[in-house]
Amino acid sequence: MNHLLKAMGFWVWALVAIGISVSMVSVSYRLVALYRAHEIQAHTVSSPVPGSAAFPALPESEKKPAAAGIDSQRIPAGQPMVSRILAGDIRAAQTAFQNYQWSEALKNLEAAAAKSPLTAYDLKTIEEFRGISYFRLNNLKAAQAAYEASLATGAYKAEELVKIFRLLFQLATVNKDAKAIEYGERAIAAGKSNENDLLIMSQLHYQQNDCKNSGVWGDKAIAAFREAGEPPKEVLYQLKLQCAGNVNDVAAMKAALVDLIRLTNKSSYWNNLIRLERQDERDDRNTLLIYQVMFDTHSMNADTDYIEMSQLLGDAGLPGEAKTVLETAMSSGILKDEHKERTVRLLNTMKARAEADQAGLHTLDAEASKNPAGQPDVKLGEVYFAAGDFQDAVTALRWGIGKGQLSRPDEAYVSLGRSLTAEKDLAGAKQALAKLKSLSNISPRVLTLWNLYADMLHETASQPL
Repeated sequence: MNHLLKAMGFWVWALVAIGISVSMVSVSYRLVALYRAHEIQAHTVSSPVPGSAAFPALPESEKKPAAAGIDSQRIPAGQPMVSRILAGDIRAAQTAFQNYQWSEALKNLEAAAAKSPLTAYDLKTIEEFRGISYFRLNNLKAAQAAYEASLATGAYKAEELVKIFRLLFQLATVNKDAKAIEYGERAIAAGKSNENDLLIMSQLHYQQNDCKNSGVWGDKAIAAFREAGEPPKEVLYQLKLQCAGNVNDVAAMKAALVDLIRLTNKSSYWNNLIRLERQDERDDRNTLLIYQVMFDTHSMNADTDYIEMSQLLGDAGLPGEAKTVLETAMSSGILKDEHKERTVRLLNTMKARAEADQAGLHTLDAEASKNPAGQPDVKLGEVYFAAGDFQDAVTALRWGIGKGQLSRPDEAYVSLGRSLTAEKDLAGAKQALAKLKSLSNISPRVLTLWNLYADMLHETASQPL
């Protein structure tokens, strides 16, 4: 078990790394969008300048005497202005912005910063403009520092803090700055957060090896995505899976894998869940039922799995299905050289036995029709299934189940569900597999996997064999 968990851990870590990388790219795109909006504002109303195009001078007839230090031109209610001593430098910076001359804008801002006395709003404006310029020059660390300096002026109104905290949150995230978590918490506390903010918080805590808080924020993100009518992001469950793997919490790993399968139906997640379930199964017939899930979900990726499954099928009296499994292994190119000779011998044996079963179909059919017990009909259905005659398989299996007196009703319902799936009767397959829940002695591992398989039938009609 420890070896399996260790192997899975490396695999999951790679997935998480990819997921986080993709999410960080999305943060960068959102950051660009946020900056564009902020830059547009900077061109116009963010920092009104005496005589600027955004605030044209009043006609002489409308001018009133101005109080000392206050520009005499019209100012929107509640909108501060930069000091008169900065007007020229700020206007020059705005012109540089319009011409995409970011380095020139920085020179103008340096000149503005050297003036005195400067108000808190003056400093805020200078640092905001610096932030935009550095961003456009792709110097995100300097952009973050500029916005931190802007925030430190204390000149932001309460309603502006949501934007500045989110901007710093995303900048710090891209810059891999430890302050990203603090800014994220402040942004979320300052206003309504969105599901992507919560997702990033979960990732940031994970990167700090804080799985507990990663899970807390992850659950919030999952709930937010669902509330927004969107499926949760895959990386959220990958983080849960990796955190569970770090402490060998097998139950939590299984739960995360189930969530990932429900979200993506990827064969890689099926493979790892099935391997975990198979590890503790000691009954060969139950192990075979587990292998059949692996085969039908196309998640079997080791030649030894194909070989072991075929041997279990042979032991269960199902050589026709064993033959198909081995042929699949050989045609897939997965078979290792050291296993080829053994596999060919096993395949030849199963072929001979399958041909004997086929030759005896009429006899088996006649015996089943006379027998009041259902087990011979189930056997007949399994032989039909292995031969690819799914319609006759469904008929025989239903007769057998209807008669009762079955030695393994779980196998009968699974065979019926697989046959109906092959016939593209997914509703019927789901109904057949649902009967497994009513069986008192079924393996919980078998029940879990086949229930999940049935739940995913609306996603894909996997053709067995």
